[in-house]
Amino acid sequence: MDWAELIGRVAISGDREAFKALFAHFAPRIKGFLIKTGCNADEAEEIAQSTMVAVWTKAGQFDPSTAGAAAWIFTIARNQRIDVARKASREGRLSQAVGVDDEADPTLAADQIVSRVEDATRVAAAIERLSVEQSTVIRLSFIEERPHSEIAAVLGLPLGTVKSRIRLAMNRLRDLLDDAT
Repeated sequence: MDWAELIGRVAISGDREAFKALFAHFAPRIKGFLIKTGCNADEAEEIAQSTMVAVWTKAGQFDPSTAGAAAWIFTIARNQRIDVARKASREGRLSQAVGVDDEADPTLAADQIVSRVEDATRVAAAIERLSVEQSTVIRLSFIEERPHSEIAAVLGLPLGTVKSRIRLAMNRLRDLLDDAT
């Protein structure tokens, strides 16, 4: 699926079918990502929804020459998450889902959130740079949390091939992330 093309169709003509495809693919992944980085399910759902609304309204700002579609969308999600954390900090209450005890400095908690989200965004951008075969097994294994045997069945590959692709993809990701720092 060419996500950049779909974003372009949303930007140019407000294509609802293109947006529907974007939403169906990215909203659950954003929600899962946010839950893994410390949001509770309700907060993650709300941020995922606001992220996809921003994708709809800001589609014209997307430049495929500077970032992949997934990286752009996850950057919007990161920014939405930061806004929620800042608002909670200003109101003097941090969500329990952040996992920070009540005596912690709210500024530090927001910094930790920002750091985690930025790290996850870097990882998402690195995954975009992998080959299709490698990014597919990484997404199935680590994002969708499927067992290797299920990935092998879904992709119609031998189990050893799936494990090799995951190992090679992880090595490539490590190299990409080391180069980015």
